[in-house]
Amino acid sequence: MNKIEIKGAPLPNIPWEERPEGYKRPLWRYSANPVIPRDLLPDSNSIFNSAVVPFKGGFAGVFRCDDMNRRMALHAGFSPDGIHWDIKPETIKFEGADPEVGKWVYGYDPRVCFTEDRYWVTWCNGYHGPTIGVAWTKDFETFHQMENAFLPYNRNGVLFPRKIGGRYAMLSRPSDTGHTAFGDIFYSESPDFEFWGHHRHVMSPAPFEISAWQSMKVGAGPIPIETSEGWLVFHHGVLLSCNGYVYSFGSVLLDLDEPWKMIARSGQYLISPTTQYELVGDVPSVAFPCAALHDPATGRIAIYYGCADTVTSLVFGYIPEIIDFTKRTNIL
Repeated sequence: MNKIEIKGAPLPNIPWEERPEGYKRPLWRYSANPVIPRDLLPDSNSIFNSAVVPFKGGFAGVFRCDDMNRRMALHAGFSPDGIHWDIKPETIKFEGADPEVGKWVYGYDPRVCFTEDRYWVTWCNGYHGPTIGVAWTKDFETFHQMENAFLPYNRNGVLFPRKIGGRYAMLSRPSDTGHTAFGDIFYSESPDFEFWGHHRHVMSPAPFEISAWQSMKVGAGPIPIETSEGWLVFHHGVLLSCNGYVYSFGSVLLDLDEPWKMIARSGQYLISPTTQYELVGDVPSVAFPCAALHDPATGRIAIYYGCADTVTSLVFGYIPEIIDFTKRTNIL
């Protein structure tokens, strides 16, 4: 097998735990999950579906924290090791936005992407329905809000870590006002982080008889990882079971130059709810990835994912093995 080249800055201090003896799957759960409990803040009902990035020798992030009023809000946090977190009890106050879009309604499921000289935050922002909010920060103290990227209704806005064809790029999933019993992933481009266009379809839910776990809707998860085999994207998929929705996640490889074109798509899931903290919570049976840390030199990856819409957990793996899994279980 040819050696796979993985792009990105060195990250030798990635959170890590070795694969359990005898375990054969490409991702394995951290033995001390969940890493972020629901009650880490004095008035938090739940902390999940959150974003983490390397920052000043440690890690920083933007966290979805639903309070005991069950209001959805975003908080900044810091960690020396990616496992033990100090999350600010105050919600993020975005600055600089036009009052029309700056009025806070709700915000949830953030992603954070470092591009050029700053960290870009995208999240599901309330504006006459859900849409994609956009802001940037350099210190995780002050956040500068831009225009919303798209019209309502949209969710799961995920930026690429570099320009493609000279433009910034984002994946998203058009939706509706409710719990969205459908969902395809689309690709969009922007010259300036304000005006978005050149929309291209990326992927639809799979036919039930081919890959049931992702047969109702799909959405992008962590920031795409650039490799010599293509962009590695982790995506959640939803099964409509006789007992409701089940959220799992798998992987897809996208073309480096035209990321709306799939190279391979995993037919099997990587992680599906099986543990108590994934099965039991405010929304049962949810494993929802939002962030990943990776070290190109070793191929190690640590993925943060929300569990049962209540807590945050970690899984570990090796990128080359995940790429091999994606190709081996490919349903294209």
